[in-house]
Amino acid sequence: MIDVNILRNDFDAVKKMLTDRGSSIDLTAFSDLDSKRRQLITDSDKLKSERKSTSKQIGMMIGKGEDPAEIKARVAKMGDRIKEMDSELAQTEEELNDLLAGIPNILHDTTPIGAGEDDNVEVDRWGTPRDFGFEIKDHVDLGTALNILDFETAAKLTGARFALLRGDGARLERALINFMIDVHTEQGYEEVLPPFIVNGDSMYGTGQFPKMKEDVFKLEGLNYYLIPTAEVPVTNIHRNEFIEEARLPVYYQAFTPCFRSEAGAHGRDTRGLIRQHQFNKVELVKFVHPEESDKELEKLRNDAEEILKRLELPYRVMALCSGDISFAAAKCYDLEVWLPGQGKYREISSCSNFRDFQARRARIRYKGGKKKGLVHTLNGSGLAVGRTLVALLENHQQSDGSIQIPEALRPYMNGKETISK
Repeated sequence: MIDVNILRNDFDAVKKMLTDRGSSIDLTAFSDLDSKRRQLITDSDKLKSERKSTSKQIGMMIGKGEDPAEIKARVAKMGDRIKEMDSELAQTEEELNDLLAGIPNILHDTTPIGAGEDDNVEVDRWGTPRDFGFEIKDHVDLGTALNILDFETAAKLTGARFALLRGDGARLERALINFMIDVHTEQGYEEVLPPFIVNGDSMYGTGQFPKMKEDVFKLEGLNYYLIPTAEVPVTNIHRNEFIEEARLPVYYQAFTPCFRSEAGAHGRDTRGLIRQHQFNKVELVKFVHPEESDKELEKLRNDAEEILKRLELPYRVMALCSGDISFAAAKCYDLEVWLPGQGKYREISSCSNFRDFQARRARIRYKGGKKKGLVHTLNGSGLAVGRTLVALLENHQQSDGSIQIPEALRPYMNGKETISK
């Protein structure tokens, strides 16, 4: 949630931000709601003070043997009016909070302005796409021929956009997870294993609600949701808490399955593992001092890139523009891995700085001495495991259809160097 003072003091800047994001949110009600709220608070406080002083007269009159009936009636009338005002204030605050909750984060000064993904800006590139010298296959054909990917059985078990991994496929997925966790442990991230189901407050705290309710799976009849990413439970570890300033920065990593309805993705990436309803991911989450968040974003990006480098996977880094960046992010880098089967780069990680947007919603603060404030939160995929498996199969395929396992991953495969029929 953005700071309401930004709306009060720089309303035009917020309107420009919404225009840059391509948002159609109507802010016309804000000024009226905000003014009404403040006036109700002022009037209610004044009336409560008057009721208090008037109530004191009752005792004085009784002490003098006078009849306080008229004063009591006035006090009772004041009490009724205060209840009306408090109810009106609660309704006004609810409407105001609903409006504020739908406003996306203020963009970082360095976020490019653009209409959509075509306006994202490449800021770095690593590795060179391989010249194979033979007819390449995509991960679906490779995995099916090796009997490590089974989409037909998964469709029977559940439906479309699910996969069953067999033998070395399942083993490779597990190896990638353990490899990522070990690398990020070296980088200073504490491993946690959170619940895979969260409540509505957790979804609200990270900005998934109310904006993206259609994209999550809800447990019927309960205020429980399957997590779309480990960002949700891990960020909410410190909801409604103070973190000691001396403890910052706090780094967490978590492996979890992720569940997404892909409500807005009908017909997109229906082939293979690219866009699934269930997929695994290793997520990196940071809680940092506000003065350090820009620097910490660069470090987060480098930590995620290290996985791609060790797996010898060519990639590029894109700074997302205002029209493509997520609702809660102020600045975001997408890491896009080269997929030979598609002949293009595809997102495999998003590394985002949310500044104090999530912390304000989830009330995550720091304190040190007399200093208090909202922390800045950051998160990034380190990486999306399924897409990493896709990239590994396609980039390390051999002419005979086998897959060469990158050297960094071989210890996690008991020294195995290739996957073959």
